[in-house]
Order: sequence, then structure tokens, then C-alpha cells
Amino acid sequence: MEKRKVVVTGLGVISPVGTGVEKFWKSLVDGKSGIRPITWFDASQFDCQIAGNVIDFDPLEHFNTKEVRHIDNFIQYAIVASRAAIKNSGLDLGKVNLDKMGVLIGSGIGSLQALESEYSKYLEKGPQRISPFFIPKMIINEASGQVSIDTGARALATCVVTACATGTNAIGDAFRFIQYGDADIIIAGGTESANTPLGVGGFCAIKALSRQNDVPEKASRPFDLNRDGFIMGEGAGVAILEELGHAKKRNAPILAEIVGYGRTSDAYHITAPEPTGRGATRAMELALKDAALKPESIDYINAHGTSTKLNDKTETLAVKNVFGPLAKKVAISSTKSMTGHLLGAAGGVEFAASTLAIRDNMIPPTINYETPDPDCDLDYVPNQARQATINAVMTNSLGFGGHNATLILKRFSE
Repeated sequence: MEKRKVVVTGLGVISPVGTGVEKFWKSLVDGKSGIRPITWFDASQFDCQIAGNVIDFDPLEHFNTKEVRHIDNFIQYAIVASRAAIKNSGLDLGKVNLDKMGVLIGSGIGSLQALESEYSKYLEKGPQRISPFFIPKMIINEASGQVSIDTGARALATCVVTACATGTNAIGDAFRFIQYGDADIIIAGGTESANTPLGVGGFCAIKALSRQNDVPEKASRPFDLNRDGFIMGEGAGVAILEELGHAKKRNAPILAEIVGYGRTSDAYHITAPEPTGRGATRAMELALKDAALKPESIDYINAHGTSTKLNDKTETLAVKNVFGPLAKKVAISSTKSMTGHLLGAAGGVEFAASTLAIRDNMIPPTINYETPDPDCDLDYVPNQARQATINAVMTNSLGFGGHNATLILKRFSE
């Protein structure tokens, strides 16, 4: 069976640097940081007191007051980003075969807000006061489930949970489903809203977060010598993936073609990357093989680039393993320097950035790159966006538990 071609026809983004694709993209190109002091709870006792929160999203513009109470933030983000992506793609749901349209949206954590709130109720007032909406608000599959309900998509409604690789795995798996005919259209991506006391406290406990609280906008500094941890972010990144013939038949806008997907496991440690970069190396190699491309065909790598000591060093090593002497020549950047780390949503948001890089022939920068690290000695597009011809992009996501995922997109041509 010949695998079908899959294209990207729409994007929806909610992020700390802006809600909406164009606002998000302009912020990245301008090098704007979305990292701010935590004000929504008292973080004074926490090692990390800063985060990337969404500040321009009003749920009452999208849901009634009852729905806002009963639908958690991460699900709201998934629904609204999906609606935006559908609009961006020009899809008319009244003219689509909904039996051939699916949803695949993941999250790394789901709703910590609901967990914290309902457990407090339980402690204070007993089990009878636990909300019947607690479980539907908390569980990760409800993002896909409620987008399916919202759109009527019936081909599939499933999810991926692979920590920080979630969004990339979701899009990659959706790519496969369309290739093999399980659906003609899939709404795919990641969503997350875990910037709560438990979320921030949990990541502080494993020493994963930056302590540069006095300079929030400079704290996320991927590949810089003085990086000391990542910054938690929230939001959603959703794409409309479509079988090429279906997209052409309805004259859809084609933003890019997905051509390669690779995923591996480190089988090494619950949080640390395998030190030789073997798993990440193989994910990139598998994606290149799947795309039938050589390393020299890649014009830009949207790196996982978390701003942690081990991740950035290991990902740099993996790029060198794959690209050899070309590693010094390929442009690499981490948009987490601006958005923070959106955990399960990171891959979806970075997929959007990768697609837009192709659309505009523009590479977003790695901001806050000030002091070179001898272990991270590649071209990280420091501090300013770069105009360049971008025909093929590789985007990486590496998750706790050893999950590695790589996607390759290229400019669509007949």
C-alpha cells in the first residue's frame, strides 16, 4: 500500500507570548519573552517564582459561565485552539465527512487545578462535596474527547501522553493515521495548563526549574553557559493535518507538508537524558529516513532546547551525531527561550513555529544567548530572528521517561 501524503492546512495557538497564530509568530520573530512573576498564587516559598502564563485569553469569549466552571483550562485551550485551526484552514464542518475526521490531542499532566481544588474540598468538607465534574475536568483524554464533541469528528478521538514529547508524538501519530487511511483530516497537537502550586512545586522538587527570579524575561536561556533550568509555560498548539488529495479538492491553504516522523526511547532514566544522545540521535535519523532526506536538506532545526544543563548539552551532541560536519552550519533555535516550556503542549506550539518558519522564510531566535558554552557550540540563531530560505525543518521533542520524537516538514510543491 502506498502511503498517502499529509499536509498542514491550519494552525491554532494559545501561548504565553500571544493567543492567535499571527500574534504568537510576531512575538517570536521580535524576540519577545512571555515569562513573568507568578501572581496567581503565593510563590514566595518556591525556588522558582516565575512562569509563562497565558494573559490574553478570556474564557467567557468562548464559553458560557456554566461551561467555564465545568471545563478545565487545558481543555478550554484545546477547544479554542482547535476552533482557530479549523477557521485558519477554511474547513466547513458542514461539508466534511465527519466519519473521516478525527482528533488526537495530548497533554503531559492534565488538570492539576481540579486535583488541588477538589482535594481541598475533600479535606475540609468530606467526600460528599467532591464535584461530579472532577474526573471529566482532570483526565487527559477529555481534551480530545471534548474537541470531538465540539466539532462532531468521529473517525477517532484519542490522546498521547509522553511528557514533553506529547505534542510532537500526537502530530506524528496523526500523520501516520492519515498516511494509512484511518482518517482524511485530524485535529492534532498538545495542550497544557499546569502552572499551579503542585505543578511548580513538583518541578522545583526535582531541581528542574530556573531560580533566576529577579530577571524573569532572561531566565530561559537555552544553550547558554549560565542556564540553570527551564521555565514552566502553558497553552496549546493545534494543527489541521489533511490528506493531500482531500485538501486540494477543497482548495485548502497548504502551509507545509509533513514528510518524516521518528520516535524512540532512551530506556535509561526517569528524568535525565541518555548522556550520549543515542535516543535523540535515532529519532532524528528515523525521521530523515522516513522523509527520504539527507541531513544537508534540513535548513532549520527547532530544538527542544529546554534551558537545562543536561538537555541542551545532550541535544547538541545528538545533532552532531546526526549531522556530522554539517552540524556547525545548520541553523538551530529554541523558542522556549521566549515561551518557556509548555510541557505536553510544547511540541504542538513548536510545530506551529516550524510551519511558520517555512511560510515566511524566517528563523525565530534563541533569546538570552549571552555566554557560549563549550558543550553547546552550534549556531543557535542568537537573540535576533534571521531571514533565510527555509524549505525543510526538523523539530525535536524530548520527554521525561526517555521519550524522543522528531518531525520533519517541508515546503509543499506539486
